[in-house]
Amino acid sequence: MKNIVKLNGEKLTVNEIVSIGIGDSKVELDRKALRKCSASRSFLEKEIAAKKIIYGVNTSFGPMCNKIISENEIEKLQVNLIRSHAAGLGDPLKPYIALAVMAVRLNTLLKGYSGVRIEVLEQLKNMINAGIAPFIPECGSVGASGDLVHLAHMALTLIGEGKVFYRKNICEASSVLKKAGLKPLHLSYKEGLALINGTSAMTALAAFALFGAKKLYNIACVNAAFAMEIFGGIDDAFDADLHSVKPHPGQLSTAETVRLLYKGSANIRCRDKMHELIRKGEKHGNPVFETDINVQDVYSIRCTPQVLAPVKEALDSAFKTLETEANSTNDNPIIIPEKKKIMHGGNFHGQSIAFAMDTLGMAMSCLCNLSERRINKLLDKNLNEGLPEHLIVGHAGLNMGFMGAQYLATSSTAENRHLANPVNIHSISCNASNQDIVSMGTIAARKTFRIVSNAKHILTLETLADLQALSFRNASGLGRGTKKIYGILKKDFKVYDNSGIFHDELVKFRKILFSSQLFDDILIYIK
Repeated sequence: MKNIVKLNGEKLTVNEIVSIGIGDSKVELDRKALRKCSASRSFLEKEIAAKKIIYGVNTSFGPMCNKIISENEIEKLQVNLIRSHAAGLGDPLKPYIALAVMAVRLNTLLKGYSGVRIEVLEQLKNMINAGIAPFIPECGSVGASGDLVHLAHMALTLIGEGKVFYRKNICEASSVLKKAGLKPLHLSYKEGLALINGTSAMTALAAFALFGAKKLYNIACVNAAFAMEIFGGIDDAFDADLHSVKPHPGQLSTAETVRLLYKGSANIRCRDKMHELIRKGEKHGNPVFETDINVQDVYSIRCTPQVLAPVKEALDSAFKTLETEANSTNDNPIIIPEKKKIMHGGNFHGQSIAFAMDTLGMAMSCLCNLSERRINKLLDKNLNEGLPEHLIVGHAGLNMGFMGAQYLATSSTAENRHLANPVNIHSISCNASNQDIVSMGTIAARKTFRIVSNAKHILTLETLADLQALSFRNASGLGRGTKKIYGILKKDFKVYDNSGIFHDELVKFRKILFSSQLFDDILIYIK
């Protein structure tokens, strides 16, 4: 039995967008929202009957908005808009992202300020629930007026044109609609414009990037706790009092999470006990030399809360931005019947999403820097505090352990540093200079989705390295949270001894970490 998400234009969440996209949830239309949509449509029809000139309804588009369209060509205008703007190229968006695009667009139209008929909303709902995903090329949007190109490819499929993904095949939309018992939609005035003039593609892409990024942050906290256990980290770097004097919310949250994960560990070095060791040594004439004790750990362990602080805050901010956008009317013109207004503006502009995605991309790249350095510390015999070089099991030299796998982390980190450069500042005027400042929001979402994918490579490798390292350490002395997580992961882990292909282990564990619900919420391991 699938979950039901009732769309009303007000409460759609990132998690629900993802759930609809991957097919775990179906959608229903809220009756109150439908009444609002009907009122909006009725008001628009009255304004048209009164011979009002309204952009995109009885005028052409963009710099040709001064060209009036006759009443008998209104439907053709909408179809021509969609056909001409379905001009994308490149690999298609994944079917689950394309379904999410439809869900976000449907939700924004259900706000009731776009003037579309109920038939449009029903067509979107029925296609989503039937798993008919539009074939949407990834390249073409400048992020204002929204995702015109991406959403035009989506809108094509509603009218029975273009291609769709259906049951893992690419098919003609017309034939799939017929199989599903649906008829091609006949567009009326403004409906083509309402379907494509918005930020729904960048928002859906961003939702999947953000969903993955949250999991990455959770696993980064787990790996930080594992690092403390493996290297016998000094406890005061995560002490609540230390962070209370620099109270960034993300820092406080990260320090607390890691501290609770390793709570009760026999592997953590306590500052007070170290001082006691020194005093006892001096009392009995056995001074403790500086080679016997570390005063503080390297930054990749000690500074984890400070490094991940802005990462956590970027995540929290991005969730707020995305969910605001997903529940907004990002159309033009906007129809507010209760105030008897039809207003022309720029709600289609994607700058908020662009900025959030550029920031998230930088945050994820920063997270990768931390992970990559800890991997290096685990593998370098000059840094890893007694672990075998490259975590080799057996004959060193004949076996190479994690030597080759480290290149994956290094190269992915380098690629992410390049991709993390912001794109929202790179506006290029287009559309005869009508669109003279654009957001590039869809590019920002696409590249951040790629950054998140690369980050999954890196943290998968770090997790495997942690598990390998723990086979040489006191795994039985792990803290309460780390012990629970280690016990779960160990069931599928086999110490790497060069008897198999490393790629196979990476594929298996990437799926365990990111295609399950294991790390959707790490609080369950520390309660």
